[in-house]
Amino acid sequence: MNDLFKTFEISASGMYAQRIRMNTIASNLANYESFKQAGEPFKKLEVVFKAIYNEESLKKGNIPVKVEEIRESDNPFRIVFDPSHPKANSEGFVTYPNVELVKEMADMISAVRSYEANLNAFGMTRDMANRTIELWR
Repeated sequence: MNDLFKTFEISASGMYAQRIRMNTIASNLANYESFKQAGEPFKKLEVVFKAIYNEESLKKGNIPVKVEEIRESDNPFRIVFDPSHPKANSEGFVTYPNVELVKEMADMISAVRSYEANLNAFGMTRDMANRTIELWR
């Protein structure tokens, strides 16, 4: 029965991590053309995951995940020629956030699919636990 609880923990950690990832992607999409109060462009945020394991859990395959950090991306900003924009420099170029819409949408689809996979694993484990309890009756 302890293994079932460990499986719940692993699936729950995966769902939590993917939820954080989806929220971060949503923030990136919302700030696609945003600037900070100081006037500099918004920097894309990236989620860093870390596996939580030791030698024993590695042998059993019980490896939950956690969100290690949410950091700003080092990718270069987008530079667009738009002399009419209020943030344009003397040459007419505007520095926009380093958020790429297509990449963010692909990452969102990946995060949703990963969340669904963990949710299905959680549901299957719950069903196995219920069947085991029914057999004990």
